Amino acid sequence: MRAKIKGSIHSLIKEIGDELEKKIAVITGANSGFGLAMSLEFAKGDFLVMATMRNLQKGKVLLDKAKQLGIDTNITLVELDITSEDSVKQLHSSIDNIGRVDILINNAGYAGAGFAEEVSHQEYQEQLNTNFFGTIRVTQSILPLMRKQGYGKIINISSISGLVGFPGLSPYVSSKYALEGWSEALRLELLPFSIKVVLIEPSSFRTNIWTSGKKIASQSQSVSSPYYNYLNKLESYLEKSSKNYGDPTTVAKKVYTIAQKEYPKLRYSVGNVKSMILLKALLPWKWWEKLVLFLLKI
Repeated sequence: MRAKIKGSIHSLIKEIGDELEKKIAVITGANSGFGLAMSLEFAKGDFLVMATMRNLQKGKVLLDKAKQLGIDTNITLVELDITSEDSVKQLHSSIDNIGRVDILINNAGYAGAGFAEEVSHQEYQEQLNTNFFGTIRVTQSILPLMRKQGYGKIINISSISGLVGFPGLSPYVSSKYALEGWSEALRLELLPFSIKVVLIEPSSFRTNIWTSGKKIASQSQSVSSPYYNYLNKLESYLEKSSKNYGDPTTVAKKVYTIAQKEYPKLRYSVGNVKSMILLKALLPWKWWEKLVLFLLKI
């Protein structure tokens, strides 16, 4: 099976052929960051990777890296917009024809930023439509097949922002908190069907979610905003902190290891998440508030 850019997933069905003995992983948001790193990691593990993304032209970096590693035959780019019902329906019908999915990794998303007073309802809706409802759409499209085959793993990429609320990031934080709660309920619903749901909770890593993957409410960026200086201090803090961000490959390797477990846990933290959560739990809330504002120089 040759890896190449495809405008339709239907052509994938013909190419899989007698390779169905290989496990199949569907990964959303595979054109960069964690998605790209995970696609390479699973392909190296001899999975057939359906690397999905909205714009197939952005998959060139992934395919070039895969070719350098000699694993390009294990990767197929698939066009998918997780905010589009029609796009997800196409994924459902085509995967149903393939007949199997072993691993679904819900990774696609972006970081909505801005201060709550100035973030419009539409901006909140767009954030949730991608990070939360997009995950639900894709999961619901693949669940019937996993239930029918009697096994599968659904790995949802959450964040430290699903455990700790940060100022100026309420859209993103809200979407990840929602993902955490939904995944807990889904885990319990699917255990009787031998389908395992897993949450991956990374701290900050060197991905584009805090650069090109970040959308800041326009009103918060205006010099007339009462939060303008606050936003600048937040941006400055994130920029300085970025020097210590981890390599996304660390997360990819962790996810691949978890995918091999027969009975994985619900939650896996990657990075300094545990220390942050412990600190938040141990400190009285008023001390936690002071610590956050001190770090941001507010």
